[in-house]
Amino acid sequence: MHTSSRSRALVVTALVTTLATSGMAILATNPAHATVVKDPPPVAKNQVGGMQLASRGIVVHNPRGGRPLPRVPASAYVIADASTGSVLAAKNAHGLFPPASTLKVLTAITMLPRLRPNATVLATKRAASVEPNIVGLIPGQRYKVADLFQALLLISANDAAVALAQAAGSFGKGIALMNAEAHHLQAYDVVAKQPNGLPAKGQVVSAYDLALIARRALSMPSFMKYDSTRTASFPVKRHKHVLLVNQNYLITKYRGGLGGKIGWTLKAGATYIGMARRHGVTLIVTILHATPLTEITSAEKLLNWGFAMSGDVRPVGVLVPPLKVAKPAAAGAKTSAPAHAAALAATSSGSGDTAAIGAGVAAGVCACVLGYLAWLRRRALLGRRRSS
Repeated sequence: MHTSSRSRALVVTALVTTLATSGMAILATNPAHATVVKDPPPVAKNQVGGMQLASRGIVVHNPRGGRPLPRVPASAYVIADASTGSVLAAKNAHGLFPPASTLKVLTAITMLPRLRPNATVLATKRAASVEPNIVGLIPGQRYKVADLFQALLLISANDAAVALAQAAGSFGKGIALMNAEAHHLQAYDVVAKQPNGLPAKGQVVSAYDLALIARRALSMPSFMKYDSTRTASFPVKRHKHVLLVNQNYLITKYRGGLGGKIGWTLKAGATYIGMARRHGVTLIVTILHATPLTEITSAEKLLNWGFAMSGDVRPVGVLVPPLKVAKPAAAGAKTSAPAHAAALAATSSGSGDTAAIGAGVAAGVCACVLGYLAWLRRRALLGRRRSS
C-alpha cells in the first residue's frame, strides 16, 4: 500500500470511529436514558452474593455460645445489614416463590424517580377493575402521583399499582421498566408480570432479591417518606375521600421499625419485607411463603437476633451492589433535566428527540467522511492531469 493510501485509510478509520462513538455519546447525555451496563451474572443465579446462599437450607455462622437463630414458619428468608451488605443468616435465599404484594416495592422504586409527585395519572378501566385491596379508582378520573404512591404503600392498593405502571406509557412498558430495574440491582431471580404482585404464571422472586430491592428502597428518601406515613387521605373523587392507614405495624409497634411491605395471596402465602434501625445498625429482613399472620412476628424475631448478633456473627454472603451505569458525555456537554424532575411521559417522548440528535450527529460525521473521500479523489485526478 502507498503512503498516501495508508494515510487515507487511517483518516477514514478515525472518522468512522468518530461516527460510531459520537452517536453513543449523544444518546448517553440524557440521564433519564442512561444505559445500564448489562454484564451477565459472573456466577450462577443461585450463587449471586456468595456460594453459601445457593443452599436450600438454613445457613448461619453463629459463634459458640451465641444467641441461637430463631425458627420461623417460612420457606425462605434473608436477614442482612443494609449498610455493609453482609447477609447475617438465610434460608433458601435464592429459592423462587410468588412475591404477592412485596413486589410493590419494586414498582415503587422503579416509578418514583420517573414521576413528578404533583403530576396526575388518568385512571384506566384496567386499573379500576383490579380487585381485591383497592383504593377505589374511577375510570377517567385523574389522580395525583403522590396520592397513588401513598395508596400503594399504605394499604397495598392493587389498582394504584396498575395506574402507576401505566404511567410509563403503557402497562407493558411499566412491567419492562420493573424487570430492567431488577436486572440493574442484580436481582436476577425476579420475574415481574404484575405491578401489584397478584398471581401471574411465572412471576417469582427470591428472599435474596427482595433484600436487594429493599436496600435500594432504603436509599430513596421519597420511598421512605411514603412507606413510613401512618395515615393519609385519598381523594377518590371530589367530595369523597378514603382514609389510608398503614398496614405495616412494624413501624408503630417495633422499636426502631422503619418500614417495609406486607403481602399475601393464596398461592404465595404470607410474604414480607421489614426494615429497622437500632444503635446505628440498619437491618433488612425478607420472608417468603410463610404461615399467614406470622410474617411480622417472624420478622421481629429475626431482627431481634440480628441486632443482638450484629458484629459477632460471620456473614454467610453479601448483598451485591447495582450494576454500573454508562457514563454520560464529556464534561461541558449539555444535558437535559434529571429523570426525577419530569414525568415519565415527558421523558419517554424525549427519547425520540435524543435519538434524532444522535442520528443528526451521525449523519454530519458521515457527510464529512464522504466529503473527505471526494476531495481525495479530486486531488488524485488533478495530479494525474498535471503529470500527463
